[in-house]
Amino acid sequence: MDLNFTPEETAFRDEVRAFLKDELPSEVADKVRAGRELTKADMERWHAILNARGWLAATWPKEHGGAGWNAVQRHIFEEECCLASAPRIVPFGLFMLGPVLIKFGSPEQQKAVLPRILDGSDWWCQGYSEPGAGSDLASLKTRAVRDGDHYVINGQKTWTTLGQHANKIFCLVRTSTEGKPQQGISFILVDLDTPGIEMRPIKLIEGGHEVNEVFFTDVRVPAENLVGEENQGWTIAKYLLTHERTNIAGVGFSVQAFEQLKSLAQQVRRGGKRLIDNPLFAARLAQIEIDLEAMKITNLRMLAEAQKNGAPGPESSILKIKGTVIRQALNDLSRRALGPAAAPFPSEDLEGNLAVAPADHARDAARYFNNRKISIFGGSNEIQKNILTKAMLEL
Repeated sequence: MDLNFTPEETAFRDEVRAFLKDELPSEVADKVRAGRELTKADMERWHAILNARGWLAATWPKEHGGAGWNAVQRHIFEEECCLASAPRIVPFGLFMLGPVLIKFGSPEQQKAVLPRILDGSDWWCQGYSEPGAGSDLASLKTRAVRDGDHYVINGQKTWTTLGQHANKIFCLVRTSTEGKPQQGISFILVDLDTPGIEMRPIKLIEGGHEVNEVFFTDVRVPAENLVGEENQGWTIAKYLLTHERTNIAGVGFSVQAFEQLKSLAQQVRRGGKRLIDNPLFAARLAQIEIDLEAMKITNLRMLAEAQKNGAPGPESSILKIKGTVIRQALNDLSRRALGPAAAPFPSEDLEGNLAVAPADHARDAARYFNNRKISIFGGSNEIQKNILTKAMLEL
């Protein structure tokens, strides 16, 4: 593929930059830049701005209300949003459930659910992981038993990201114990207001409330909420996870973090010299930049493949592995650059040697701790290596 941007693509980048300059609320961007927690209202506000422009659902076809962008446009948009400190687009409805319903959902489900994702009427969260079923998702135990026109669900989900804001959840449930574990799983849509559902917060190591655990006790869900066929959930889950893993790679976030790290290294002084002039630090920074440029090319290839085939293939595991490793390397190098100020709550400055506000210290510490998880969720990096090995052996 040609890696040079065409005049049309360069013009699109200029259009995105102008849009972000004019429409991205400065107070929201300041929160993102400082690493402060966004409220639900902040995220909904940004979604509404993007939806009004027709840019919210970049991965959806136009006939379903999406942007209909090609792979390069999506790459440009993601990169520019991150560089402008725009909030991330909450992925669960837009980048996970939406593509699933477009491929596997009934016309009635598409008509009922997709517009409400776009206009913000519904906020979806994901019910995949369980206390004993994370990367080994096939071992999930949450049961859904057919009872007339309903399924009755009992079980528990965990690590439910932003579930405290959601009013809907899409779940993997076990509908059969016959045959292999993967063969008895189904994909179902659940209203969180249904009696029998309890959500409890999980506090993270940096103090944030990002994830939750959800309990289902005799929850009755209409059978029409089943997506696809009964026991087809494993096929749907794999399709969704390729989209999730591509999103977890966070190429745009790495580009933003790299620019911030370069700026930091120009401010910090060690022994009277700028940190960026230290040969060892500069070599580490250069290696990350090389890896990041290679990942940007890989991201374009994955997006192009997804556009051609309707979904990323197992190659998305490469992007997930490299993307998370690079993001964690950036977090680690930022902490090295900050030195003592990398503590989450620095009590004193560095005697004028570091021209960085305390909010930036808190931001980098929080990102370091929070991003330890990204090489685990969405299928751990070890699992991704197994997927790639299996794909290679089957060639």
